[in-house]
Amino acid sequence: MYGMTTSSREQPAAAPDPSPDSAPADGAPRGHARRWLILGVICLAQLTVLLDNTVLNVAIPSLTREMDASTADIQWMINAYSLVQSGLLLSAGNAADRYGRRKMLIVALALFGAGSLAAGLAQSSGQLIAARAGMGVGGALLLTTTLAVVMQIFTPEEQPKAIGIWSAVNSLGFAAGPLVGGFMLNHFWWGSIFLINLPVAALALAAVAAYVPESRNRQGDRPDLVGAVLSTIGMTALVYAIISGPEHGWTSGTVVTSAGTAAVVLGVFAYWESRIPYPMLDPHFFRNRRFTGAVGGLVLITFGMGGALFLLTQYLQFVLGYGPLEAGLRTAPMALTVVALNFTGVGTKWSAKMGTPLSIAVGMGLMAAGLVSIATLTGHGYSGTLLGLVLIGAGTAIGSPVMAHAVMSSVPREKAGVGAGINGTLAEFGNGLGVAVLGAVLNARFAALVPVAAASLPAALAAAGSDRERAEITGAFSSGLETSLLVGSVAVLLGGLLAASLLRRADRADARAARGRADA
Repeated sequence: MYGMTTSSREQPAAAPDPSPDSAPADGAPRGHARRWLILGVICLAQLTVLLDNTVLNVAIPSLTREMDASTADIQWMINAYSLVQSGLLLSAGNAADRYGRRKMLIVALALFGAGSLAAGLAQSSGQLIAARAGMGVGGALLLTTTLAVVMQIFTPEEQPKAIGIWSAVNSLGFAAGPLVGGFMLNHFWWGSIFLINLPVAALALAAVAAYVPESRNRQGDRPDLVGAVLSTIGMTALVYAIISGPEHGWTSGTVVTSAGTAAVVLGVFAYWESRIPYPMLDPHFFRNRRFTGAVGGLVLITFGMGGALFLLTQYLQFVLGYGPLEAGLRTAPMALTVVALNFTGVGTKWSAKMGTPLSIAVGMGLMAAGLVSIATLTGHGYSGTLLGLVLIGAGTAIGSPVMAHAVMSSVPREKAGVGAGINGTLAEFGNGLGVAVLGAVLNARFAALVPVAAASLPAALAAAGSDRERAEITGAFSSGLETSLLVGSVAVLLGGLLAASLLRRADRADARAARGRADA
C-alpha cells in the first residue's frame, strides 16, 4: 500500500547494534532485529501519557471538595491536557520526522515528567490547569513518535499485529487511569496521581535511550507553528463555547462570541493549510477515501467513548456510591477484554478474516451496544454497566487497531510522524469534544430536573434536606447520564458505519484499478 512503500529520502534506522535484518541483501522489507523489545519500550512510554487522559476522572470528587472546583473547572482540567495535544500533535509529528523520532521521544518524556511534577504540587485549579496544559506538550511529542516508530521497525505484514498491541496499550491506559487513580487516592492525596508518573517516565527515558533506534526524514517538512497556534485557539474556543452553554445559555454573549471566534479561527486555519508549502494537515490526504473514512470515523468514535467514560466514573461514585478505587476496579473489565483479545492475537485474527471495513463496522457496533447497555440498565446497578464494558472492550479490540492502521497506511512512510499526528489530533479532539458535549447534555438535563441546585451533583446532594430529595437528585443525574450515553452511542455507531462505507469504496476502487493495470 501507498503508506508502506520505502522512500529514498528515509534515513536508515541507526540501531544500537545493527542487524542484517534491517538491510537484507535481497531488498525484501524486514523488521528491526529488536523490534518486539523496542515495541515494549515505546508502549511503556505511551502508557505513561495515556493514563493521564483518564486518571483525573476518579479525582473529580476530591478536587471538587479540596479546591472548590466547579464543573467547568473540572472539565478544563481534563480538556487543557487534550486540547494542547490536539493543537500540537501535527507539529510534533513534523518535528519527529525532521529531527529524529528517538530524539523527540527523549524530549517528550522529559517534558512530561516536569509537567507531572508541577501538577502534583499545584495549589489551585488555575495552577493545575496550567500544569496539565504543560503535560500536553510532552504528550503531543510522545504520542506521535511512538506510532511512527512502529511503522518504521516492522514489516507491512507484521504491522497489523504490532499496531494491535500498541492499540491494546492505548485502551489499557485509557481504562486503567481510573483504576490507578483510585488506588492512589485510597492511600495518598490527590497530587499522587501525577507524581507516580515520575519513576515510570524515568524508566521509559532510560529504555528509549538504550534501545530505540533513530530514524528521520532528512528532507522533512518544517513544523507549521502558525497552524499549531491557529488550531489550538480555534478548538479551545469551540470547546469553551460548549462547556459554557449550560451555565450561561446557548444564546448568551459569552457563548456566541466564543463560537464565532472558533469558526473564524478554524476557517483561517483551513485557508492557511491550503496555501503554505509545508502544511500540518496536507489537504491532499483527504482525496484518499481510505484516509478520509478512517479519520472521519475516528472523530465520532472518540467523541462518544471519551465523553462516556468521563461520565461513567462520576456515576459509579456519586450514584452507586463506590469509592475511587472501587470505581476504578469496576471499569477494569473493559481494559481486560481489550488486553485479552489483542495481546493473544485473537482480535487481529478476527479482523484479518473479516477485512478492514467489516471489522470496523462490527467493532463500533459492539461499542455502541455497550453504551446502550450502560444507559438503559442503570436501574439494575452495576450488572448493566459490566455487560456494557465487556461489549465496549470487545469492540475496541476488533475495530481500533484496524482504524489506526488504515490511517497510517494512507500516508507516505517517510511522513509517519505526520500520519501519527493526524491520527492523534483527531482522537484527542474527539475525546475532548466528547467530554464537553456529553457533559453539557448531562448538565442541561440535570438542570432541567433539579433547577434549584443544578451547579453540580455534589452541591445538589449537599443541599438536599432528606433522603427523598437525595434520591430525586441522583435519579435526575441518572436520567441525564442515560441521555448522554445514548447520544454517545449514536456517534460511535455513525462513526463505524461512515468509516466502513468509505473504506469499502476505497477497496473496490483499488480492485478496479488493479484489474485495469492487469488488462493493460
